Amino acid sequence: MRIPFSPWPESAASEYRDKGYWTGETIHSLLASRAKTTPDAIAIVCGKRRINYAEFYSLVNRLSIAFAKKRLGPKDTAVIHLTNTFEFYLAFFALLKRGVTPVLALAAHRYSELSHYLSQTNAKLLISDGDIWGKQCSEMMQRLQAEHSDLAQIVMTNSLQDMPDFVTDFNSLTSEDDSIHGDLGLPNEVAFFQLSGGSTGTPKLIPRTHDDYLYSVRESSKICQLNEQSRYLCALPVGHNFSLSSPGALGIFYAGGTVVLAKDPSPDTCFSIIEAEKINITALVPPVAMVWMKSAERNAKSLASLKLLQVGGAKFSQEAAKKVEPLLGCKLQQVFGMAEGLVNYTRIDDSSEIIENTQGRPISDDDEILVLDDNDEPVARGEIGHLLTRGPYTFRGYFQAPVTNSKSFTADGFYRTGDIVRQTADGYLIVEGRHKDQINRGGEKIAAEEIENHLIAFDGVLDVALVAMPDELMGEKSCAFLIPEDVNIPVIKLRQFLRQRGLADYKIPDRFEFVPVFPKTAVGKVSKKQLRLQIIDILKGSHKLSLQSFTDSAVSK
Repeated sequence: MRIPFSPWPESAASEYRDKGYWTGETIHSLLASRAKTTPDAIAIVCGKRRINYAEFYSLVNRLSIAFAKKRLGPKDTAVIHLTNTFEFYLAFFALLKRGVTPVLALAAHRYSELSHYLSQTNAKLLISDGDIWGKQCSEMMQRLQAEHSDLAQIVMTNSLQDMPDFVTDFNSLTSEDDSIHGDLGLPNEVAFFQLSGGSTGTPKLIPRTHDDYLYSVRESSKICQLNEQSRYLCALPVGHNFSLSSPGALGIFYAGGTVVLAKDPSPDTCFSIIEAEKINITALVPPVAMVWMKSAERNAKSLASLKLLQVGGAKFSQEAAKKVEPLLGCKLQQVFGMAEGLVNYTRIDDSSEIIENTQGRPISDDDEILVLDDNDEPVARGEIGHLLTRGPYTFRGYFQAPVTNSKSFTADGFYRTGDIVRQTADGYLIVEGRHKDQINRGGEKIAAEEIENHLIAFDGVLDVALVAMPDELMGEKSCAFLIPEDVNIPVIKLRQFLRQRGLADYKIPDRFEFVPVFPKTAVGKVSKKQLRLQIIDILKGSHKLSLQSFTDSAVSK
């Protein structure tokens, strides 16, 4: 029995097939195509290892056969829990070819998250990395295996000594049989699960089919003008939607280019790789982009090959966007999207005004966009409202989450993204914040995103998050958590800076807290819920924040 869940109503599926968006191909078939047309081209660079498309496809096929010998097939699910290594792509494609449905966990996840995914999907296989767990590896593997009766197989890369007998070393799995076996993945069924970026709780599972996801990959590759000479540095976590398909590694494989893996996105790690491998495209989140721009002042030569920097995952302030080309010497592309589907890009040939001031426009002409007020009524173009969307690669329901789905979708299938946006006359989106990210200060509404964008422009501020804090008189006041380049930013200068930018007094944060790192949700987004709890504790006098390594905090995922 396959995954007992269909994320698409048949009426929508038929429409997208008829329009040619869904082609009946599978994600893993793109490797077979590339292995045939450009077998000697380098597909992946991981450390000192260079793997061409022919070798890549052969290894995928062999691993798929090894999975078959372990009685893994279309009725099964697996959890992939790996770092930025070649083994992630090898496991991902081999499982898809075998028809096994992977859950793309993040390397930052630990027992709690993995246990949730294993339980929710009855996963039969866990593929993890011994380096993630360190000395706790053996203990955690035994605990997971004991608590999940369906977990029949655990496969480990970088296995440590004294592993339990039921743990298999990843390298021992590759079959000697390299004959071409048939693909068991079906294009209209769930190919894999991604994780929601929700701000609370354990991430929900997002089902993606081969049809809908591959459409997004193909179109993203075209929009970003990828080709066989594209050399993409994957510095963000490999399992993130951004680095997997926007256009990410899959877009590069589709175009026949090369994916170069970095263990982390810090300038110390990445700049030397960019220079050595002649990287011409990469993707970052805003705080990391800020650190890169600071480091580029003394390392400009290392970035000579870089032609395009994508920035996404959170809104990139106009002030920062203007600095990308002067400091990094490359063009900026803003990306605003979500694992649930909708992806927006500024286009390569857009004007500087559009690139610096908007978060792009949708991939598809059939990406339907609604911007609604609090009563679900449409607002005029240019007005702020709630973003809802429906389209050929935006899913129609979380896996096994009926209550969540009833709140997250309209009756006719529009997904409530939770984002507050404005839409320009020519269809570009400007992200104003999240609908739960508003502070009511004595009746005056403060959009956190607006204040954050002003503060990020202050020299020496690497990242900022504005949250509400309780106040007996006003109900709520605002607190700005900042990650500074160094610890000595006088608060009075921050307030003067905001007033000089014409900000109303009620919008100026009532309190500033300097921290080395922001708490994160299970999928790596800033947890404003935890920041709100922190400021409550601070106000009670029971919480002390210590300053540590700001470089580490700025590049944390």
